[in-house]
Amino acid sequence: MASERGAGPGLKGIRRVAVVGCGGAGKSTFSRRLGELLDLPVVHLDRHYWRPGWVETPDEDFRATQRALVRAERWVIDGNYAGTMDVRLPVADLIVFLDFPRWRCLFRVARRTVRGWGRDGQAPGCPERLDWEFLRWLWDWPRDARPRVLARLDEHGARARRITLSTPREVRDFLGRLRSGDRPRGE
Repeated sequence: MASERGAGPGLKGIRRVAVVGCGGAGKSTFSRRLGELLDLPVVHLDRHYWRPGWVETPDEDFRATQRALVRAERWVIDGNYAGTMDVRLPVADLIVFLDFPRWRCLFRVARRTVRGWGRDGQAPGCPERLDWEFLRWLWDWPRDARPRVLARLDEHGARARRITLSTPREVRDFLGRLRSGDRPRGE
């Protein structure tokens, strides 16, 4: 399905939402706000993937966890994990892609690290950290991970409506229209 850029909400009947995007794009915060507005429970995949001390969950265990999570009738799930998008995208009603520029994501990650914020979806026992490996992943995301994510969205998210938000203003406008109950004409 083609992606709508900054589209109006028109989210009547939406029960399952997948939120994806680069680290620092604000997936967890956006998901929490969207969940509040749509009265949907929010699942942060980082909490299910990372074990204390930043230990990765084995792939098959993580896939099994996601299969159990997506059986729920209603949810907002945030996180990329491109290798397991085939579990959640086919059952999503809506996919929101936070497609922010590299500089904005790097700035946000650095800011939250310096301020000691942590993330909404922080896994227990995994304190906020900023290391060269993570910085390199963020820097390379537009070239390496973004194309893989887009390919997975096209491959596994064909039945879902897809919305791309690329600026904080688009995010604010989207959530604001949803909050006020405004709907684009024709919906």
